[in-house]
Amino acid sequence: MHSDTGELYRRFAEREARGNSAIYQELAERVAGDGELRAPVDDLPAAKRQPNLLFGAVRYLGGPVTEGYPTFRAWVSAHWDEISATMLARRTQTNEAGRCATLLPLLAALPGPLALIEVGASAGLFPHPDRYRYRYVTEAAGPVAPVAEFGAEAGSVTLECTVSGPVPLPPVLRERLPEVVWRAGIDLNPLDVRAEDDVRRLEALVWPEQTHRLDRLRGAVRIARAEPPELVRGDLNAAVRELVARVPAGATPVVFHSAVLAYLPPAEREEFAATMRDLPGHWISNEAILVLPAAERRLPRPAPARSGLFTLALDERPVAFTGPHGQLLDWFGESGA
Repeated sequence: MHSDTGELYRRFAEREARGNSAIYQELAERVAGDGELRAPVDDLPAAKRQPNLLFGAVRYLGGPVTEGYPTFRAWVSAHWDEISATMLARRTQTNEAGRCATLLPLLAALPGPLALIEVGASAGLFPHPDRYRYRYVTEAAGPVAPVAEFGAEAGSVTLECTVSGPVPLPPVLRERLPEVVWRAGIDLNPLDVRAEDDVRRLEALVWPEQTHRLDRLRGAVRIARAEPPELVRGDLNAAVRELVARVPAGATPVVFHSAVLAYLPPAEREEFAATMRDLPGHWISNEAILVLPAAERRLPRPAPARSGLFTLALDERPVAFTGPHGQLLDWFGESGA
């Protein structure tokens, strides 16, 4: 039995679910302490034991996650063959368009027009930052107060993000978003936004209380269906070189990813980092704090303990802490403080 599976679920409960999903926090805590239920999870390959995969598979198959742990446990035990087959066939492919709100300040500072290449693109909902409306707010003085709102017409998909620190939101953004002339993505198993079953997979990965994320996902699917990016199936190191080489003349290549490299072994992460250092253009990473050591070493201050925050970095230079679903952007000051 793999003793690290229980710790994996405890970390998920404490660092990711706490404050975001009371339902998943409880389920993860209970699974972590339930050796009998955890035993078949232990038999899966390490990459397939992820809490999001288990909970997403149960939801995809129509199982209960909101009726309490005893009901969840009984259903998982009775349907384990179907659940395990689903987990083995799938990957964690959360396609969270809300993260565009944390990337936009960096994209706006780069010379355009832009050619966007997403690593770990899933269904390709992320390379459309110019198709959303943005609402940045602050809670620094008490109640939520708007800082800026701009982008696509009112009524479009609106991405709201709580900001702190000197976030660069230049006035030009109120007139126009960064120009994107080419969109592409890489994934080991690309999903098709035109396929209803693939969309169901994405919906099953949205945490149960977060109905705003489900609404946002469905809106992002409509946008991607109208303007689908080119998605390439393959290994990220080889494919990213090929796509960067195909960027249209005059466009700035921007390779970006969010919550992707954590699923790779450390040696493969370093191989990818070496690849990116060798390519033209820019590299935007949005990953858990320990995932990219070069960015972690340059952090101007530690993240709050057990916060579950990500580090946003441009070419391995950290610029902010971010919420994992794009809900928060804590920009570092001029001095890095």
